[in-house]
Amino acid sequence: MLETLKITKFLEKVAAGSAIPGGGSVAALNAALAASLTEMVANLTVGKKGYEAAEKDMREIAVKASGLRKKLTKDIDNDAAAYNEVLKAFKMAKNSEKDKDRRTQAIQAGFKNAARVPLGVARDALNIMEMTSAVVRKGNKNAAIDGAVGALAARAAVRGALYNVKTNLNFIDDNKFVKEAAQQVRALERQAEKKEKEILLHVDV
Repeated sequence: MLETLKITKFLEKVAAGSAIPGGGSVAALNAALAASLTEMVANLTVGKKGYEAAEKDMREIAVKASGLRKKLTKDIDNDAAAYNEVLKAFKMAKNSEKDKDRRTQAIQAGFKNAARVPLGVARDALNIMEMTSAVVRKGNKNAAIDGAVGALAARAAVRGALYNVKTNLNFIDDNKFVKEAAQQVRALERQAEKKEKEILLHVDV
């Protein structure tokens, strides 16, 4: 499992001449790192003098960020598994018309799942950006830059995950699925861009 590898081993796997793990898994990792930094800033705010008014919000953010961190860590493997299913489908027999139909259906199902996983990662990463915005604005000022780094990691995760979604949509024949997913992609892109600008306005360096 990728999530249990040492950082150095994971990086070696990404760097190796193989399609798995690829950009989708790295996007999930970026989002998990963003969740970690958001959780960190929230935890550094709880119990600190001068931040009593924000403590309730920070406790809630820490819990939510922790949940997303764990979920996104699983998505590092989920993305790799989804793409692996596509590769397996392409290797299926195509000796008869029945074989070809099965193969086509498996390929299409694989590409749909390979689009769904990063779409979920993008949504989660945008949620992290929302929380990061709060910790940068209301959290411990000594850790504001850590929050900003988290925001940028989450922004990269949104963009990277959505690139993976769009790539997979090119191979899907279900027009309804493609149209609905493309609409979600555009909405997430707009929201992430807006949120990034909003967060960086509060970063004072």
